[in-house]
Amino acid sequence: MDQKIINLFDEYTHKPLKREEFIRRLAKLTGSMAAALTVLPLLEVNYAKAAMVPEQDDDIVVEDVTYPGDGITMKGYVARPKGADKYGSVVVIHENRGLNPHIKDVARRVAKAGFVALAPDALSGTGGTPSNEDEAREEIGKLDAAKTLQNFLNGLKYVGSRSESNGKTGCVGFCWGGAMANQLAVNDPQLDAAVAFYGRQPASVDVKKIKARVQLHYGGLDERVNQGIPEYEKALKDAGIKYELFIYEGAQHAFNNDTAPTRYNEAAAKLAWERTIKLFKEVVG
Repeated sequence: MDQKIINLFDEYTHKPLKREEFIRRLAKLTGSMAAALTVLPLLEVNYAKAAMVPEQDDDIVVEDVTYPGDGITMKGYVARPKGADKYGSVVVIHENRGLNPHIKDVARRVAKAGFVALAPDALSGTGGTPSNEDEAREEIGKLDAAKTLQNFLNGLKYVGSRSESNGKTGCVGFCWGGAMANQLAVNDPQLDAAVAFYGRQPASVDVKKIKARVQLHYGGLDERVNQGIPEYEKALKDAGIKYELFIYEGAQHAFNNDTAPTRYNEAAAKLAWERTIKLFKEVVG
């Protein structure tokens, strides 16, 4: 697909553009409104594909949970191994679409790999993630940054204190959640591992606060997010932070999201996920 179309969709989902303006510009790029409406389903996510690990998988248990947030009750989705052992804990942080079927499936993948996974819903304070993605993105944009950060810090404490947890914690986030993963690394000195997929980088002056192992994944074609890589990497090196940084050539922003057909890159996603789980097994337990 034409990179200009991919870039327009990225602008729509991250500025965001109003849907009417996005469709108008898409029609201009594709040549007609009919062509735009044909391309549109290839750009938008399809949650029918969001079940790499089904909820009924014999090896895991899933449940909806709540935990205390900053003045609100946070909602979350927990997936964990069925066994009676102690496991490392991982907070799974959603994109700017909120807690949706895809992110719940990612949490199940984490559980299948042998960890207790918590996927919090950043929109808990307004009743939870709406089914309409435009509404979800709009509500995400209205969140109080400091309170939202605290809600995810509380999530790390909650999942790390569960009876199944060995007390070690990690986090993995995607896009908006990748930025949050970087913020958790900066703001939680007890965090053991932080993995950020194509997430906005933290302020350089804050990087020295990081105590966790850091792993960063970027799509080579993701010009918007990748602008911040050099400064972040320099700050990590200057602070002596143990980190890994991977750029997947030819991959788009959101390359890990297998419900987004035009941006999903199976080879990059598989390799990035293998590296993520390897880090968690080394550091979280």
